[in-house]
Amino acid sequence: MIAAQVYDAGGVETIHVDSESDLQRARDAPGTTWIRVSGATPAEMETVGRVFSVHALELEDIRNDVRPKTEEFPDHTFLLVKSATLRRGETTFDEEVRTLPVGLFVGQDWVLTLTVEETGVPAVERVWRSVENREGRVLVNGPDFAAYRVVDRIVDEYFDLLSEVGDTIEVIEDAVLEGPDADVLGGLNAVRRDLLSFRKVVWPTREAVSVLARGDAAYVREPTEKYYRDAYDHLVEVVDLTETYRDLARGARDIYLNVLSQSTNEVMRRLTVVATIFIPLTFVVGVYGMNFDGGAWNLPELGWPFAYPAVMLGMVAVTVVLLAHFQREGWL
Repeated sequence: MIAAQVYDAGGVETIHVDSESDLQRARDAPGTTWIRVSGATPAEMETVGRVFSVHALELEDIRNDVRPKTEEFPDHTFLLVKSATLRRGETTFDEEVRTLPVGLFVGQDWVLTLTVEETGVPAVERVWRSVENREGRVLVNGPDFAAYRVVDRIVDEYFDLLSEVGDTIEVIEDAVLEGPDADVLGGLNAVRRDLLSFRKVVWPTREAVSVLARGDAAYVREPTEKYYRDAYDHLVEVVDLTETYRDLARGARDIYLNVLSQSTNEVMRRLTVVATIFIPLTFVVGVYGMNFDGGAWNLPELGWPFAYPAVMLGMVAVTVVLLAHFQREGWL
């Protein structure tokens, strides 16, 4: 779907795009032209490419979901970023980072946003509605500022995602201390996997925005560069938070393994106590289980009337002594 609006300080005009001529008319209209393309078909992409001189490789980058980047072309600046959200699964810790590529093309007096998602990307839709409602400074600050607002919204989504990941890590840390649980270990691995996927998004995004922040982009005006520097600072913070949460997830995993090892040691210690108690008892019953009788070198206790209770009392005494010893050593 292709939508267009032309705006300036005086107001906003929405242009219905049904053909290539409508698209050309929107581009040639006085003011700033914003073309929003959502879930475009290959034919629509080709039409947009012809009208705005967008190279086929740029469109291919968006379709193929490549890493975020910034490229300069003779009549526009191309910025590819990714919207990222955390999609919840069926279980508490089952989450997945979902990314959507957003292509931003900034020209002299026009901006083109292109997404492969048919329903659009929330960051783009919110800025688009703010222009429709004549809100904020987008109307008076040109196409590079509109592109910045989209980038800023996407960066805000990054913070929201990290906030959710942080809450998940806190829940996992509490669950780790309660004892070993296969679901907890699965949740830890899922969080670490999500952070790794997210890291692959934010690192190149930071580098792409830095090109716009330091004045290397021909179609980003000097007054707008400070806004991109602010977005770059936020992305640096996002990268730092991502690394911090990766360390927290790694630490939680280490705690889990330590708790599991401690639990295993506790089980082994109790089994050792039981085995140690039964070793002398087994020896006693083994000796008297031979039942030798009838000679001076055989078991003389077999003929004693109190032999059986004496042996049983002796075995109880050995058990009591061993239990008292283990209790004093802190094994019980």
